[in-house]
Amino acid sequence: MASSPESHPENAPANEGRKKAVGRIALAALALGAVYGAWSLYDYQTVGRFMQDTDDAYVKADGVTVSSKLAGYVRTVGVTDNQQVSDGALLVQIDSTDFDTRLAQSSAQVDVARATEAATLASINEAQSAVGQARAALQASQRDLAYLNGEVARMRPLVASGAEPRQGFDQLVANRDKSAADVAAKQAALSAASDRVVSARAQAGQSAAQIKAAEAQRKAASNDLATTRLVAPIAGKIGNSTVRVGQYVTPGQRLMTIVPTQAIYVEANFKETQIGLMRPGQPVTVHVDALPDVDFHGSVESITPGTGANFSLIPPQNATGNFTKIVQRVPVRIRINAGPESRKVLVPGLSLHVEVDTRNAKSAIESIREEQDRVTSK
Repeated sequence: MASSPESHPENAPANEGRKKAVGRIALAALALGAVYGAWSLYDYQTVGRFMQDTDDAYVKADGVTVSSKLAGYVRTVGVTDNQQVSDGALLVQIDSTDFDTRLAQSSAQVDVARATEAATLASINEAQSAVGQARAALQASQRDLAYLNGEVARMRPLVASGAEPRQGFDQLVANRDKSAADVAAKQAALSAASDRVVSARAQAGQSAAQIKAAEAQRKAASNDLATTRLVAPIAGKIGNSTVRVGQYVTPGQRLMTIVPTQAIYVEANFKETQIGLMRPGQPVTVHVDALPDVDFHGSVESITPGTGANFSLIPPQNATGNFTKIVQRVPVRIRINAGPESRKVLVPGLSLHVEVDTRNAKSAIESIREEQDRVTSK
């Protein structure tokens, strides 16, 4: 029976050396593993547990929907899909023929109202002149009546003594009574003239109101004419354009959307267990799926005052039916630092991986605990 090399006495030193080498390697591996484990634990305690990340994050931009205020046929479309436009650029021109006509009609109504007011003012002046004439005539009649009253008073004792004939006295009394009637008539004429002044002034007030109403209608017609030109309210890119030349549009109809590509931001939805130390201003690292080899940096801008479910169209009613606890998500708005070249790629809707460094708030939990202890002790 053949013997193995290890069974020979001359091979024993070599075998012993190999065993020692294997032992040293094993010890080194264990030591390296222990060092790595200790470093990993230290890194987690000092850094890792403060890094909060999520894949539920997307590029956002507060786009503006462009709609028509008026009904009409589209005469001109000044932009195309994906075109960059500046603030105030012409987007759509609606046929303005009907609105030009309405503006001309309302301008004519203003002219008519002003002419009516001018005629009313002239009638006021005329009525005031008539009042002056009636007052002068009344004053003349009053002076005549006063003279005749004096003559009647002077002749009455003379007639009674027979010094003056009765016939002359009777004629004087008749003239006095006629003058008194004339005074009454002049007073009535003065009152009527004064009433005409009041009436003319009321008509002048009505004419002024008609002018204001006509001017308001003209202003509305001018505004409608101006809104036949739909211009860009902000600078950005045109998206989802559905308007075409010759199309009939109605008020409120969605025509296109302007996306402000220079004002993009990130909305990351973190679990409620991740936001305890999250504060505005904390640094953020953003990984874009479209650019896997590029790291973007930014900062936390704000945290939504409620979970996503709380702002949903139909919020959950956990007080009814069976309850199953579900970890909620809280939207966090993040400002991203990106240059012009990056913004060509960062369009709203892209998927992201976001990591927030919350280390600067690591003492917040202890502060909150102390605060609650103070509140409880009161």
